[in-house]
Amino acid sequence: MLNEMIFETLTLLPAATIETIYMVFAATLFACIMGFPLGVYLYTASPAGLLPRLMFYSVISRIVNLFRSIPFIILMILLIPLTRLIIRTSIGPTAAIIPLSIAAAPFVARVVEAALSEVDHGVITAARAMGASNFQIIRKVLIPEALPALVSGLALTIINLIGYSAMAGAIGGGGLGNLAIRYGYYRFRIDVTIGAVIVILLLVEAVQITGTIISRSLLSKR
Repeated sequence: MLNEMIFETLTLLPAATIETIYMVFAATLFACIMGFPLGVYLYTASPAGLLPRLMFYSVISRIVNLFRSIPFIILMILLIPLTRLIIRTSIGPTAAIIPLSIAAAPFVARVVEAALSEVDHGVITAARAMGASNFQIIRKVLIPEALPALVSGLALTIINLIGYSAMAGAIGGGGLGNLAIRYGYYRFRIDVTIGAVIVILLLVEAVQITGTIISRSLLSKR
């Protein structure tokens, strides 16, 4: 009986793991597409930025903070009409990508803003002295200099999304969270729940180690 339970658990985990990886990395891609330009603009328009625009910065910064403060499970429910409008359903891994992306985009924006703010102003001053435009400074100076911090921030974003994806399983998002709730909680299968948790921990650890290695590699090449 025990062997059958272990076999069933090992059979269920691979598909759920693939769904989680699909949701997380697709959501990371879309979150970066939305959040990266926003983060660059937040830095540029900030009081210490290249082109300070305090009113615009204040408004956008508050909007970003507002979205970051909404609990993900509530945000996912609020976005059900939008999800249905885009992909005709609110159930499944693909449907979960939309709220995951929107939830992570403000986080990415703040990560980018913070990473660019950490770049030494002396480097920016030197670039300006050589006649570089603001766009050239962003593309050729700020982003390359901030790359190690950006990679670390991206790893943290992916880790957060892994946690969000588990919560998405509570309302039919698929993945390991859905497996833990549907098979583990509802059917009183603690082995399934433990298996899902172990896989989530392994995914988080793999992302953290990879991010650290890449970040250190970029720092050593400076």
